[in-house]
Amino acid sequence: MEKFMLIFRNEAALTEFRPSPEEMQAEMQKWNQWIGGLAAQGKLGGTDALMPTGKVVTGRQNVVTDGPFIEGKEIVGGYAVVSADTIDEAIVLANGCPIYEVDGSVEVRQLVKFE
Repeated sequence: MEKFMLIFRNEAALTEFRPSPEEMQAEMQKWNQWIGGLAAQGKLGGTDALMPTGKVVTGRQNVVTDGPFIEGKEIVGGYAVVSADTIDEAIVLANGCPIYEVDGSVEVRQLVKFE
């Protein structure tokens, strides 16, 4: 069994999506249901949402700056680590992700095993 990271990207969440508390609750329910389904299959390794900004540490001098300042479509909003036999199976696990309902995307990447 291999591990894959599902990386959630959604530009609309930063610019267009301003949910009411009720809409936010309904959205969280969809995410909890999808994530719960992955956990029930024994496929979920972990998941978290990320704040849109933070700090960037760069170079040998460890210079700290605000950021990241990148295009909205490149901002990572969260991630999940799943177990699957192949990348195709990991893609199938990503199929039910609620982010697709708001034209977001899921990047599927296999984790490297360091022996």
